[in-house]
Amino acid sequence: MALTERGIRLRINLFALIFILAFLVIAWRAYYLQVVLSPDLKHRADQQRQRVVKLAPQRGAIFDRNGDALAVSLAAKSLYADPIETKKPQSAAKQLAPLLKASEQELIKKLSSRKRFVWLGRKLDRDTVKQVRDLNIAGLRFIEEPKRYYPQANSAAHILGFTGLDPNGLEGVELEYDQQLQGDSGRLVSLRDARGRGLASEDQLIQGGEAGRNLYLTIDKSLQYVAEKELARVVRETGAVGGTVVMMEPASGKVIALASQPDYNPNMAGHFSAAKRRNRAVCDMYEPGSTFKPFLMAGVLEEGLVPLDKKIYCENGRFSVGGKTIRDHKKFKRLSLTEIIKFSSNIGTAKLGKLMERERFHSYINSFGFGENTGIDLPGEVGGILRAPNKWFEIDLAAISFGQGLSVTSIQMVTAMAAIANGGLLMEPYLVEKVTAAGGEQIQRRLPKVRRRVISEETARRVRAMLVEVTEPGGTGTRAALAGYHVAGKTGTAQKVDMVTGGYSPDKRVSSFVGFVPAESPALVISVTVDEPQGSAYGGLVAAPVFSRIASQSLSHLNILPVGSVETLAKEQPVVEPLPDLVALLPDVAVSDGLRMPDFTGMTYRQVLRLMSDNKLNLQLTGSGQVVKQSPAPGEVIRYGKQAWIRFGA
Repeated sequence: MALTERGIRLRINLFALIFILAFLVIAWRAYYLQVVLSPDLKHRADQQRQRVVKLAPQRGAIFDRNGDALAVSLAAKSLYADPIETKKPQSAAKQLAPLLKASEQELIKKLSSRKRFVWLGRKLDRDTVKQVRDLNIAGLRFIEEPKRYYPQANSAAHILGFTGLDPNGLEGVELEYDQQLQGDSGRLVSLRDARGRGLASEDQLIQGGEAGRNLYLTIDKSLQYVAEKELARVVRETGAVGGTVVMMEPASGKVIALASQPDYNPNMAGHFSAAKRRNRAVCDMYEPGSTFKPFLMAGVLEEGLVPLDKKIYCENGRFSVGGKTIRDHKKFKRLSLTEIIKFSSNIGTAKLGKLMERERFHSYINSFGFGENTGIDLPGEVGGILRAPNKWFEIDLAAISFGQGLSVTSIQMVTAMAAIANGGLLMEPYLVEKVTAAGGEQIQRRLPKVRRRVISEETARRVRAMLVEVTEPGGTGTRAALAGYHVAGKTGTAQKVDMVTGGYSPDKRVSSFVGFVPAESPALVISVTVDEPQGSAYGGLVAAPVFSRIASQSLSHLNILPVGSVETLAKEQPVVEPLPDLVALLPDVAVSDGLRMPDFTGMTYRQVLRLMSDNKLNLQLTGSGQVVKQSPAPGEVIRYGKQAWIRFGA
């Protein structure tokens, strides 16, 4: 009996142990499924009941230095289809093809697919969306995606670049700062049943997504427009194949404007050739010609090789070097260093180059940034061509002295000239000043960066004084002069290399002018190049007037006022073309009962001075910027003994 009870107890304990073990196994399995495998199982479940399609991210905006939008992302409708729900793919494709500008066969292939999701059209315009909706085809749905839009159209196109459909940056700062501009992608999510049929409506499809960071450029939209307008004008009038304008603050290296011709509209980038989309200012090399002479002169003065008052014999216009003949445009005899720059003597600079010798001259050229990238934050920059000095023959040394035999870019030229303007410091040029989060918080700010000191302040001052002479009477750059300002700069006319013969072309030239203003306290450095102008190709005739027009409008915009009295300025040749409304005013100012007050509203300081001079008006001027108030009112008689005044404001 005792054995029986004992056996029963053992059996009970055994079964209890088995139940406990089974419970522990089940509990462990439940824990493993619900905790350890939970993320993976949840992901699998979501895959079975959800369809997820990655959408294009919303890129951050790009603004100019004043906060005006240059590139933004707008909401656009994209069209997709569930082919299983599309009953008649052939009929649907035939109706959609002309609206979507797509191949009918390609649409049939997509709509006949066994997939539950296919894209038919991305980022469509409103009219197309309405026309597709009106077709009422089963299985078609729309979803919102961000579409890149450039509100200024062609303006600053070569700076901004453009994006692809994804949208990834493909050119310009869109490419250079692609990772910063890219936001987190949104997702199109739709529920489906066990058979894979969609359950969600269009309004429930978007999840997630975050806008990218914003860029604030150093570009001034207004000055960019001025540069582009004047460059397009000279290219059109001279029949040139292209050209560039680069405008920079010499003290900081900030690029204020950068224009290239031909241009394009980034909203329709695919309709333009790669040649038109190329940013010539950083990608195209050219031989600088005489605009290169100031950098040789800077080296000569820095090394103290020639006293300022010494005369160089210029061989009466012809000089033989290494079996080649160098010519000047006039038969110069003895010229001072200043006159060599002012009259642009090739023979004089060739002799100075000989004094510098190869190694030392090459070192200065390299110090000014030639032969290497400037570091500007744009893709595709080239460093130009500068051969090692041990590969220079005697004629090479002479030719490089006056800007032939090496190749540079426009951004290199303006950066090097900025070093002379700012007192000898080579700055790193840049376009993006700050980066902000989507909410506006500043994340990053760019500060000016000095790459190195090239020449002393005293040498820079002396070269600046020489360059002022270039734009004064007798110099090669008089057409760059501005009434009321001292202008410093250098003209250049360089032969282009003939790619067929390997020699210089007899009729293809690059005309250029590089200068800064005001010379005594430079605020702007401007480089103008015109590629293959037809007819007269001298830089002083082609590029210098462009510099003058751009500088005049830019200084007015920046409220940098001219110096001198009204009478003095009035006697100088005007450089600002009168506006159409100003021209219309001129004949009607004088009336029988005395002088009537013209309408000065919105005019610049220079325009007011000119109108005062033309009509012998004596008005009190206060403030700066553009005219915001005047007395007497427009059209009223200016009474003798009564005060007449004009007030300027921002």
